[in-house]
Amino acid sequence: MKRILKVILIVLGILLLLLLVVPLIIPLPPLEGVVAPEKLADADSQFIDLNGVRVHYKKFGQGAPNFILLHGFAASEFSWREVYAPLSKFGTVAAYDRPGFGLTSRPLPGEWRGTNPYGGDFQPELVIALMDALKMDKAILVGNSAGGGVAALTAVRYPNRVQALVMVDAAVSLTSGSGNDFNLLAMLYATPQMQRIGPLLVRNVKDWGLDFGKSAWHDASKITPAIWEGYLKPLQSKDWDVGLWNFQTAPRVAGYGEQFKKFDKPVLVITGDDDKIIPKERSMQMAKELPNAKLVVIPNCGHVPHEECPGEFMSAVRDFVTALR
Repeated sequence: MKRILKVILIVLGILLLLLLVVPLIIPLPPLEGVVAPEKLADADSQFIDLNGVRVHYKKFGQGAPNFILLHGFAASEFSWREVYAPLSKFGTVAAYDRPGFGLTSRPLPGEWRGTNPYGGDFQPELVIALMDALKMDKAILVGNSAGGGVAALTAVRYPNRVQALVMVDAAVSLTSGSGNDFNLLAMLYATPQMQRIGPLLVRNVKDWGLDFGKSAWHDASKITPAIWEGYLKPLQSKDWDVGLWNFQTAPRVAGYGEQFKKFDKPVLVITGDDDKIIPKERSMQMAKELPNAKLVVIPNCGHVPHEECPGEFMSAVRDFVTALR
């Protein structure tokens, strides 16, 4: 019996050793067909160095009010294409690719000092840095999904720089969660083994990405080949896999929900009635708990109304912005 137990322990030890060592020595296939982000830029693309990151953005219109558009997970400034022109009739519109997405640079581990550019604490600082660079004293922040979380955190930390908010199917919790579950995952993700093989795990986004994209729309048949091509273009950018993995494993900011509930400036909460990613009930609850919020539910629309239902989206925003004057 003791001999069998000894054999089992030896086998387990060998397996553990392999698990620890193999990921560090196995050769990783390089990404093929990738280029510098600038080579994928559109005619109206602009790049600016902010807080150690080369940020890709687009800017339209002029004068006040100012709008900063914040996209969600696995998206980019491309997701706002349908509303650039109508929004720019009100004032200045700027949309940028958040770190880890689009054509914004992907700093590699060891290339930054201080705050992780993919982490939650960095996000509001980048919003303010872009506003400063564009000489915007205040702005209306328009955030979709995870971009809504960036808008909310910026409003909490820099309320004097935020004129109003437009929360579009926003991924925001108004409770004060501890984030302990994510901290445990972060410890696993931070191991050298996972840092090495992690980028390989996210490369299959091309396989699951379309299904995820379809789930964001009420009517997925509206996703044309040109739209899907626009979403896939950033996957031709150098180090996109490392950037996406670093975003996934970066530290989040938890517990700001209670502070956000005290934000008393005007807030427009927009949700599609068929949002399969952030259920409309969460947006409805947010509108109830914020002291100065208005709710608009768009029928027959999903998680990205600015893309799927731009007419209804702009009607709601137009009324909201007009009332701010």
